[in-house]
Amino acid sequence: MGHTFQVTVDSTSPHTLADWWAETLGWQVEESDEDFIRSMVAQGHARAEDTTTHRGRLVWVEGAAIVDADGPAGTPRVLFQLVPEAKTSKNRVHLDVRVDDDVEAVRARLEERGATWLHDGAQGPHTWVTMADPEGNEFCVTA
Repeated sequence: MGHTFQVTVDSTSPHTLADWWAETLGWQVEESDEDFIRSMVAQGHARAEDTTTHRGRLVWVEGAAIVDADGPAGTPRVLFQLVPEAKTSKNRVHLDVRVDDDVEAVRARLEERGATWLHDGAQGPHTWVTMADPEGNEFCVTA
């Protein structure tokens, strides 16, 4: 039997990066269960410092996840987890984002939203654009 998995991305601002990627992929940020968070603090299982408010909602400081609510069962979620350090070297794993639109148009929209173009790539008939998200995590865009 196979296993399911999630992709985890280190981030210095996980909620902001989750918002960015949710918009980029057309996914949604997982809802925060504010009552559960409050109960964990009230029961002493967490501290108030473990929480923050993002877009008017109580959330865990440590991370935020995005999901494809309309995707097939088993579609991996992406978790953005808080780390103290900024990215310092090339990713060993990255996301390849397939789009139904003109790749150059998508590239332009992503750059307007804070992504950085790194380089174009090609292998045989396949082409892609390598970019970095607002925190420097590389990803590719292809049609």
